[in-house]
Amino acid sequence: MDVPTHPVTHGLAEDDELSDEQIEMLLKQAEVRAREKDTSGALAQIPSALDIKLPRLNTPGLPAPYVQMNGEVARVDPSRLLDDQQRALANHIRKVEDPVAVKKRKIEEKKATAGERWFNLPKTELTPELKRDLQLLKMRNVLDPHRHYKKENSKDFVPEYSQVGTIVEGPTEYFSARLQKKDRKKTFVEEVLEQEKSSGRFERKYGEIQTKKTSGKKAHYKAVKAMRKSGKISKG
Repeated sequence: MDVPTHPVTHGLAEDDELSDEQIEMLLKQAEVRAREKDTSGALAQIPSALDIKLPRLNTPGLPAPYVQMNGEVARVDPSRLLDDQQRALANHIRKVEDPVAVKKRKIEEKKATAGERWFNLPKTELTPELKRDLQLLKMRNVLDPHRHYKKENSKDFVPEYSQVGTIVEGPTEYFSARLQKKDRKKTFVEEVLEQEKSSGRFERKYGEIQTKKTSGKKAHYKAVKAMRKSGKISKG
């Protein structure tokens, strides 16, 4: 309910006393005038949106828009929809492979080496030379009877993964300890045969074994008889 703001006298003289109702009405009128004054002052302090000045933003190098207006028609720039790499892949012929064949090929590639923990050691490519070298390694206790090696009971002497390397001398190794190039051989078999030429150990051992095998047999007596005829063995 709005309270009138004009003074209310109700026909009373200035010397007449005010009633309680008149005093209460005057207080309400004063309160309304004070509230209106505070509201108008607060609104005067609020700046208008037109008075606010925003700083200019420096936006250099903004990308060009993908969509441009051509009259009333919006057109998309097709050159900016894909990057050069994707466009090059899209323009080439795509090779479609059978997933089963791809999986099989990956499994074969994985089996081709011993794995990263074994430095990708390749699968053994068995050649006649490598086979003979592996046989010599298995019979290394025969080559040097003064050394004792652990006995191997496995029949398969060919490892699944292996690689042949070359020992390179270190820079601190003395030259006299190195093997000369003319004495170096490509395989273990060639080295063993070269040592046999100088020592003759295998030929001597072979003769001793054959003598033990033929001793007391007919071939042994024939050999003794032939040596007696040649004068190499005396009858006495």
